[in-house]
Amino acid sequence: MLTDCISKIRSDLLSMQDLSYRDFHSKLMPTVDKDRIIGIRTPILRKYAKELLKSKPETCTIFLNALPHKYYEENNLHAFIIEQEKNFDNCITLLNAFLPHVDNWATCDCMNPKVLMQNKNALWKIIPMWISSESVYTARFGIKCLMTHFLDEAHCDASMSLVSALRTDEYYINMMIAWFFATALALQYEKALEYIRTDKLTPWCRNKAIQKAVESYRITKEQKEHLRTLKCN
Repeated sequence: MLTDCISKIRSDLLSMQDLSYRDFHSKLMPTVDKDRIIGIRTPILRKYAKELLKSKPETCTIFLNALPHKYYEENNLHAFIIEQEKNFDNCITLLNAFLPHVDNWATCDCMNPKVLMQNKNALWKIIPMWISSESVYTARFGIKCLMTHFLDEAHCDASMSLVSALRTDEYYINMMIAWFFATALALQYEKALEYIRTDKLTPWCRNKAIQKAVESYRITKEQKEHLRTLKCN
């Protein structure tokens, strides 16, 4: 049953292959071997995930339990199925099982379950566990959740404090820290600016956050000019 299920899904995925897209997309993900990338555009894969869950929910359950997956697109399919989970606790269980198997920034960043917003208090308590994880993309996903859901007025101070305290040599975590603070500058400029002005971020994260903020259309010309003066040498 398991083998048949995975073989059918894999056959479906291979039938959607776009080799030119695979060649292009593989260059964006140096952590994933090219031979593990089929080459499927995201809207097509998301549509397939919705159709599979609607028509064959039992197959989806089997697939979600068949970790680790072989192909990059199988991981993305897994992420898109989790996105459709409507029960908060079930979603967290699925995420905790899946996140340690995520091996690239694209799979991590494409996953945005809407059900997480149904219980922000519970999500807030879970995120510190994620961001302190030794799994690179579990930590990255936790920071992304803070950036997506907790840069509102009520949570931004605590969110910035949590993220600024992180210290790591992992490139993909540091990139998310920079992205987080660039977004914070767009949404909570004065509060985020205090983290840029001081030594609360590593020089690399500080400079990268400034770079991303300066590239953003949500930052004013005057703010960009000031941010440029705060870059570390």
